[in-house]
Amino acid sequence: MKKTILLFFFLLSFGLFAQQRDSTSNISNFIISPEVLLGITADANSYFPEHRVQTQAVIAFGWEHDTNTQEWAQRLKGPRTGITIGYSDFGNTKNLGSAISVLPFIEFNVFKSKKITIQAGTGASYFTKKFDPISNPNNEAVTTDFTWSFRLFGYYNVFSTKNIDWRASIGYSHHSNGHTHLPNQGFNSFLVGISADIKKTTKPIFYSEENKPIFSDSRYSYLALRSGFGLQVLAKPFNDKKGVYAFSGEYGRVYNNTYKVGIGMYYRFYQHYYDYITNNESLVQNGREFNSFKEHPTWSASNLGVFVTGEVLLNHFGINLQIGFNIHKPAYKIDWRINQGWDVVPREIPENSNIVLGEFNTKFKLKKLISSRLGLKYYLIGTRRAPKNNFFIGANINSNLGQADFTELSFGYVHSFNFKKEKPLSTN
Repeated sequence: MKKTILLFFFLLSFGLFAQQRDSTSNISNFIISPEVLLGITADANSYFPEHRVQTQAVIAFGWEHDTNTQEWAQRLKGPRTGITIGYSDFGNTKNLGSAISVLPFIEFNVFKSKKITIQAGTGASYFTKKFDPISNPNNEAVTTDFTWSFRLFGYYNVFSTKNIDWRASIGYSHHSNGHTHLPNQGFNSFLVGISADIKKTTKPIFYSEENKPIFSDSRYSYLALRSGFGLQVLAKPFNDKKGVYAFSGEYGRVYNNTYKVGIGMYYRFYQHYYDYITNNESLVQNGREFNSFKEHPTWSASNLGVFVTGEVLLNHFGINLQIGFNIHKPAYKIDWRINQGWDVVPREIPENSNIVLGEFNTKFKLKKLISSRLGLKYYLIGTRRAPKNNFFIGANINSNLGQADFTELSFGYVHSFNFKKEKPLSTN
């Protein structure tokens, strides 16, 4: 399952990089951008191995969409899309190893001058070293060969020559396995770098008024249904991957075939929670704190919530962020008790023992209440056509207030209606 999700991300990477050419589009300015970076990697845990400065070598392949006449490129003011392929040395090859990463990205202008841009990318990484309880016990950052990766960077164009734009960068990089194996503290790094955008000499024509296409503002409503299958582990003593089954319904609006906002509800069933309850594990035994969960184990292992969602549509691709609010997630209390206590809470927890369990503090209340979801979608029919019926597949990471919950592969259906065009987009 996890390898399937990673393969899907690699396919999305190359699809987002390519972005189809047809009679209605003119994608210009192919760019190769080598980059070198230096930075600080935060210690993932107590007794984390000593390490030097992190170094990265990255090469990006992308398109500047200044002359792409598709509506999403016009509305987003000619962004850059592509993939980055990177090598990271964390400053201790013996214990921390290195990582090879592939991330699809999109880069937006902060100002019209394109002097300052923001780049966001998410994808996958392969690690050469990982946690081992015997040979590498102090590296609790990564315990799997493959992880999710995320980077958020700002770029500043320092100066330009005929064929090269020299840029300085600063940003944040993260790697974790999406709660599919523990420990999973993750790598968090802050880096600065310099890059060279090597590109053709042709000047973009996007901002030339005589060549700029004119679109009418539009909006339409949609209904969407989604089902998903995720994987997670419960805790170190329950470190086998089990399923999370998710279903959601959503209603919202799409503006100018580019910006999508909606609200909805979700239902999730956690196999780990259900098995913990039905197997009569320590905290649900008679007389214990959560013994009432056994009365309705399916409902106790369920999660019900509402959400708001936003998405940027890039024709066949979508970049989606969802913020949810849990109405019902009782078994998360078991999760918190086990994972936020001692470093390793044993599977068998004797009653009236001195084992320290997680406390239900403010941090717990926030994580139990707020969920988030970030990922990529691929639409079967390009959204620039505003099709009445469409299907999509997606890969997402779900979290509890930023802390990984489960990794998910999803499939969904979208029905669009009430399409309306308004006044033409001004060329002023």
